[in-house]
Amino acid sequence: MQLATSLGVALTPTLVELLRTRDPEAMDRMLAEHGRVIQGVAYHILHDRSDAEDVLAETVIAAWQKAGQLRQADSIRPWLLRICVNRSLSRRRSGARFVHLAALPEGVTADTAQGSTERVAMLGAIAGLPPRIRAAIALRYYADLSVEDVARALGTSPNTVKAQLQSGLDRLRVEVVRDDD
Repeated sequence: MQLATSLGVALTPTLVELLRTRDPEAMDRMLAEHGRVIQGVAYHILHDRSDAEDVLAETVIAAWQKAGQLRQADSIRPWLLRICVNRSLSRRRSGARFVHLAALPEGVTADTAQGSTERVAMLGAIAGLPPRIRAAIALRYYADLSVEDVARALGTSPNTVKAQLQSGLDRLRVEVVRDDD
């Protein structure tokens, strides 16, 4: 869908405009532009690929249904991630299932096993954090949001986010040192 201007130049509408006008292209664009990050944040909170995929679908549908609630067009990413975090935390509270890996994932060779082992250990340490702290860490370090955007996504203040990040990082440092011993 393109809009014509008075100069005869075609403008591509923004994702927000597509959502607000209920253009079917909005879902494709949302998935293309934000799907990977949404699913990644959900995965970091839930630790289950299937549940993360479900949260991605729920987030896209909720965004489609609630597009009129988006106040600032330039805040779409934090808004989508807030929906994602809320859905993920809700799913976690409702007793969603967890899959614990007994072995390293397929495709891991002896050359990559050490790096994979460290990654699995770090993911395990992150899994031990409280859900809200885990969400703050996923949004800040995985989704690469600013502290202010993380606060918007979580519906809290930047100072609360800073405290959650500090607490989470302190706990992770203790876990990493404990695992090295």
